Amino acid sequence: GGTLGRVERVDEWRVRFVFDQPNPLFLERLATTGMNYEDYTDHIVPAHYLRKFHPALGDQELIRTTMAALKLSSPVAVYKKMKHYLNPEHPRLWPWVLRAYQPTSTQILVRNPYYYAVDARGKQLPYLDRVVMDVKTNNLIAVSSANGEPSMQERHIRYEDHILLLGNAGRNGYQVYHWKSSTQSLFTLFPNLNRRVDPARPETKLKHDLLNEPRFRQALSLAINRRDIINAEFNGQTEPAQIAPPPESPYHNARLYRSFTDYDPARANRLLDDLGLTRRDNEGYRTFPDGTRMTFTLNLTDYTMQGPGQFIVDDWAAVGVRSLQRNRARRLFEQEKLTYEHDFTVWTGESEFYPLVEPRNFVPTYFESFFAPGFGIWNQSGGLHGDPAAQRPNALEPPEGHPLRRAMELLEDANRQPVEAERIARFNEIQEIAADNVWTISVASPPPQLVVVKNGFRNVPRVALFGANVQSPANTGIETYFWDNPPTEPSVFAQTKHAIMAVASPPNPDSPDDEFVVAPPPSALASLIRGLVGLGVALGLVLVALRHPFIGRRLLLMIPTMLVVSVIVFTLVQLPPGDFAEMRVARLEMEGMPSTDELAADLRKNYGLDLPMWQRYARWMGFTWFVTFDGADT
Repeated sequence: GGTLGRVERVDEWRVRFVFDQPNPLFLERLATTGMNYEDYTDHIVPAHYLRKFHPALGDQELIRTTMAALKLSSPVAVYKKMKHYLNPEHPRLWPWVLRAYQPTSTQILVRNPYYYAVDARGKQLPYLDRVVMDVKTNNLIAVSSANGEPSMQERHIRYEDHILLLGNAGRNGYQVYHWKSSTQSLFTLFPNLNRRVDPARPETKLKHDLLNEPRFRQALSLAINRRDIINAEFNGQTEPAQIAPPPESPYHNARLYRSFTDYDPARANRLLDDLGLTRRDNEGYRTFPDGTRMTFTLNLTDYTMQGPGQFIVDDWAAVGVRSLQRNRARRLFEQEKLTYEHDFTVWTGESEFYPLVEPRNFVPTYFESFFAPGFGIWNQSGGLHGDPAAQRPNALEPPEGHPLRRAMELLEDANRQPVEAERIARFNEIQEIAADNVWTISVASPPPQLVVVKNGFRNVPRVALFGANVQSPANTGIETYFWDNPPTEPSVFAQTKHAIMAVASPPNPDSPDDEFVVAPPPSALASLIRGLVGLGVALGLVLVALRHPFIGRRLLLMIPTMLVVSVIVFTLVQLPPGDFAEMRVARLEMEGMPSTDELAADLRKNYGLDLPMWQRYARWMGFTWFVTFDGADT
């Protein structure tokens, strides 16, 4: 309704949440990350710990000293640092907690001695005393799982890994469960309705107009041979579908589910011809109406599967639409989205099983509504209610009468309905609009989500709903997972007990100072082993040098050489004013490149970015160049 809710104290243990408009989905949204997942924060935070760091209410001297010690830029940065999920000192309601920050990728969490939940017999949860989290790149997670390394793994396990996983299950002692996916597409094309128009590049205006033409999107969807993709990528086990709540969901809309999913290249060609795209180049591809070359790009990253991409490129080529698949590193992928320069983004769906909690693929609700990110920012900023915040540079207001504006209004109405039948009816209207307009182009319904579970690891359900907004696997009662035969290694038990009792203080994941990381003192045996290994290496080098004088002379020469090289590198990189990046910018400016002031003005004019921002984007000499700013003073 455009106004903030209020929190009222009832008594020592209870609060009441009050809203000016009905807010029947408040609890459902509170139980998920929603749009706040990047904050890594709880909805409920401990005043007895965080108040002293609060920018307005806290201990200003403590805040100043913490800013200096941690080299932070502002009191707000101090508060965020202390609130951060990697701060082991911060009291948590979680079943497992960090007790010391680990600088390596492996993170160890131990049971929270103050966790509030018990089982039916009164035994405090969780059952597991510790959880070891190992961080790997996406492409290695399935291989690691096939080797039997994780106790339980579901995220980033892809359906195309099923042969690898099933083939190694017996050998490596695990089982593969099938969970029902809440997310209704593993590969979706998001046409960018807010594509940036550059007056200096006429093709951007032509692309913008086509991407905003429903018949163009309908034609592209009809041109895809989904059955070929399903047979090749999903072993024939799914069916052609658009992003929509599945038949098992009370929000299912059969018309949207099947909209423009038939393989009908003849109809696709007619729609493209009706748009005036009748001219062809010498390769047989359609051109823009003015005869210039027409090429669309599909931006992908390693988050999604890659296989359907080339099928779609070939299918579109068959109706004369030239497209290129571009695989991007995740950081570059995200940066290009910020500029609205892309044509199509490839991503998965997101929790469409219960779409009112996450409606972003039906209605632009925030930036992650990939098909209209500018509209999403306007909507999230209160554009429907006339909030001045919606005038921010990267927010785009949908025109009056635009079907997405009507969809936003319907979503507002649905969110106020206290009876679910009324919410379903309003959301059905939103889906009817989507069925006509084809905001997104999907391939197929999702296959089962594969879940790897080690033999002897119990209470992991064989059937569950899997999705980000149901917080999988948290929705499966992870506090009750347990081992049939838990490990009893004395050293592990001692380390776990120590970790539960000791907390790193003061916490600072970025600090190079050792005292900020509390760890159990090494045992005498461990120290002795390290000392013997070091001594053995040193004696080995001496022996090799004595028996082989040539190697000895090379070693003696290498030491001063490396010392000289280190001094030179340090002098070049560190001694001039500023760091290497600043010196590089200065040299580019001296060579006639745009100055930082000119760059800022260009960013403000062409990209809607205003200083200070933490990231900048510009095109220099044909290259995409990224500048990272830590704060306004850099």
